[in-house]
Amino acid sequence: MLKIVIRLYLVTIIAYAGAIFMVPELIVQCFLERYVAYNLEQARGVQRLMVKQFEQAPKADWPQVVQGLEEDFAPLRVELLRQNDAGLTAEEHEQLQNGKYVVRLGDWGYYETALAPLDGEWLVALRNPPEPVDINLLSWVITVLIGAALLACLLFWIWPHWRDLQRLKATAQLLGQGNLAERTHISPRSNIGALAKVFDTMAHDLEQLLTQQRELLNAVSHELRTPLTRLDFGLVLLYDELPPASRKRLLQLVGHVRELDELVLELLSYNRLQTPGQMGERVEVDLSEFVDSILGSFAEELDSRAIVWEVRADAGIARFILDPRLTARAVQNLVRNAMRYCDERLLLRLSADAQGGCVLTVEDDGIGIPQEERERIFQPFYRLDRSRDRSTGGFGLGLAISRRVIEGQGGTLTVGQSALGGAQFRIFLPRGR
Repeated sequence: MLKIVIRLYLVTIIAYAGAIFMVPELIVQCFLERYVAYNLEQARGVQRLMVKQFEQAPKADWPQVVQGLEEDFAPLRVELLRQNDAGLTAEEHEQLQNGKYVVRLGDWGYYETALAPLDGEWLVALRNPPEPVDINLLSWVITVLIGAALLACLLFWIWPHWRDLQRLKATAQLLGQGNLAERTHISPRSNIGALAKVFDTMAHDLEQLLTQQRELLNAVSHELRTPLTRLDFGLVLLYDELPPASRKRLLQLVGHVRELDELVLELLSYNRLQTPGQMGERVEVDLSEFVDSILGSFAEELDSRAIVWEVRADAGIARFILDPRLTARAVQNLVRNAMRYCDERLLLRLSADAQGGCVLTVEDDGIGIPQEERERIFQPFYRLDRSRDRSTGGFGLGLAISRRVIEGQGGTLTVGQSALGGAQFRIFLPRGR
């Protein structure tokens, strides 16, 4: 908003300065005859007085007359000139030959030089001297004060707009952070009152829609878990009653039920992350120990698959403030994703940026992710073509949950190409407060 004020003020001042120099000249040119006639009337008395002084003295004494007139009319300058040496235009020369007076206009339409003929050869010129330095300086001071007055009026006029727009901006930011009950509370009499009303209506509708969506998803998920649990329990009880040939099919059914139950849990987790207040736990942790504890839960599987995994940590980031539970969930999803598609290597790297933030990368030596798919994989339920198989692809919620967890802490989660040949997931978390 300050940039808008500065730009508007600069445009106003430039327009004002240009008008000072151009408008008077334009007006004078449009009404030149009236200005000339007015200045001739103003200078006529002085010119007649000077001409009479010359007429009463011999031509040989005219220099002394000029000296006397300069003393009397100081600081005005009086000059005795030959008409051929005065730089006259054809029109001025004709007027002087006809015994008429001539004026030359200066700034703002006031005469700069008044010419009066003495005879067919000589003329007397009365010149206005340039303004003194102090008077010229005072003129500029007046101009600056006028500009300051324009700025004051501009600020006085724009302050209510600035205040209301800042309030609208703050409300939009709070809505973006998940505070859906926030409203602008801008008066209808404000110049942006109509805009604020539309914005508040939109926020109210958005709050209702998201609340209904979350309530529906929670209700459906909870309602699904109860019959799924009963079904799982019932199938397990049937295991001993079935012949050996049917037990394998029963175990497959139990696996499908538990997969569906896991999907419901993922949906509940994703839905909770959309609710304000889910990112409130922030504590200081040792990052190296934090990452080791996460990898510890995968150690057995990593070793069984002969995956070579490595952790590299830079010095100076031993402790960091974050949400340990949710951040661990995000890193676990990334590690699990890397384990699915790596060939034999998995690398976790910890480093610090110049602002004191934390950077954690998870890299693998798999087939990587095409560049055109790198943003889509963070969408809920989106899975690449090669991961359609449930045995490797999951539900398509893990990366979406990870990004929401990291962004909820003010960080970013991006994906790129790893030096190992596969994908590189990069987590950045800003310095905690």
